[in-house]
Amino acid sequence: MSTQPRPFRVLGIQQVAIGGTDKERMKRLWVDMLGLTHTGTFVSERENVDEDILAVGRGAHTVEVDIMQPLDIEKKPAVHATPLNHIGLWIDDLPRAVEWLTSQGVRFAPGGIRRGAAGHDITFLHPKASEEFPIAGEGVLVELVQAPPEVIAALG
Repeated sequence: MSTQPRPFRVLGIQQVAIGGTDKERMKRLWVDMLGLTHTGTFVSERENVDEDILAVGRGAHTVEVDIMQPLDIEKKPAVHATPLNHIGLWIDDLPRAVEWLTSQGVRFAPGGIRRGAAGHDITFLHPKASEEFPIAGEGVLVELVQAPPEVIAALG
């Protein structure tokens, strides 16, 4: 266990991402039945994803529910292979979090900090540990999301 103070805070859940082979079937539940609001669409060949961004809540308390299907079911990443694809956490200082977590032995997925589907800077913790980085998501992909100022103010 590290004796260094943690230089960042997890402010709350930013998103839950759900994978499947038919986004329209998922929309029937999440939009038509449960009433979540469709706020955007994100398509990426590199990430093999066709994603609808849905929302529940208001302001800083909004949580995304991203429903995703693969563009090509035979390619990787297989966004549909794990129905609960990943969970996203609001972070108050993403660069400091990445630096500190890396120094503590946390394994990150390739790609570094980059702009995510909803327009926030993001990075992912790897679901599997390695010899060099013995701390990981233990099978769960975890997305760290830079919280915008209004979320930091409301949740911080």
